[in-house]
Amino acid sequence: MKKLRFLLFLIPIFVLPAKPQAAAANTSATQVINSQSLTQNLTLKQKLKLLSKKQTHQSDHFIFDLPVTYNKKVAWWISYFQTRGKNFFRNWLEKSTKYMPLLQNELKKAGLPTDLAYMVMIESGFASNAVSTASAVGPWQFIESTGKNYGLKKNWWLDERRDFKKSTLAAIKYLKDLKREFGSWYLVAASYNMGENGLRRQIKKYRTIDYWELVRYKALPQETQDYVPKILAALMIAKAPNLYGFRNIDSQYPLQYEVTWAPSGTDLENLADHLNITHKAIKELNAELLLGYVPKQTNGHYIRIPLNSLSVAKQFFRDQNKKFALD
Repeated sequence: MKKLRFLLFLIPIFVLPAKPQAAAANTSATQVINSQSLTQNLTLKQKLKLLSKKQTHQSDHFIFDLPVTYNKKVAWWISYFQTRGKNFFRNWLEKSTKYMPLLQNELKKAGLPTDLAYMVMIESGFASNAVSTASAVGPWQFIESTGKNYGLKKNWWLDERRDFKKSTLAAIKYLKDLKREFGSWYLVAASYNMGENGLRRQIKKYRTIDYWELVRYKALPQETQDYVPKILAALMIAKAPNLYGFRNIDSQYPLQYEVTWAPSGTDLENLADHLNITHKAIKELNAELLLGYVPKQTNGHYIRIPLNSLSVAKQFFRDQNKKFALD
């Protein structure tokens, strides 16, 4: 299996039809498509070399920091996301503009490949409230025992697996441990999906540490056989959505917030009304609070509020404490 880094995601440009651009704003994509007629007689290596010369290197948008393999399985998922899965994949792309900056920034600070963030796209579609049939929860789909092992609290009113920042920091620790054991990022992803013990057994049985060989032997569960190809297909499309038919993506504002101490008894909906934001917005920022409030039985809890709203929130807490004192 030939593995090519960085520019290999452009292979599908030559094998998948692209719709003509109606707007002049997408001239770079149009130039790549029009260049096909000039490069039809070139070898794949020559095509990649030609395309690499056209890169400005002013952005890392088209750069991969994970090894990229393009094969029939990856191609199948690219096609699926372009057709039957197009609607939900468009939704993922739009949500990625909100959550990717936080995810990739934390991965980068930890010295991990930032493209690992696409695991969240496949795991949960960036949904904090995602729950699997195996009771895995949150953006990174932690089961309760693994979450606990990596510092995520879970009780009757709190589930930190649902918190984007906390679950990402826990996932970073977990991914580092998996990388130390398995070495290959493909095997890291496979073990994240199926569990370390199961992967250890299959590696020992088939005497190979090559993910694609394990796939050929059907040594992995079907979900795990599809897991890495899904991630690769997702990041290929996400790096150049226009070229794969995803145009006019409705970008969202990157997730930004500030953290403040909320006293016991704080109700998120009442706070949202005071901050003049929607109930949905404050609950999305604090998805870990299962009941929508900080219980009175606690001493309080750090919560997330919109950027630049700290002074208003603190006034709300002062008024709330006065009310509680009168009660």
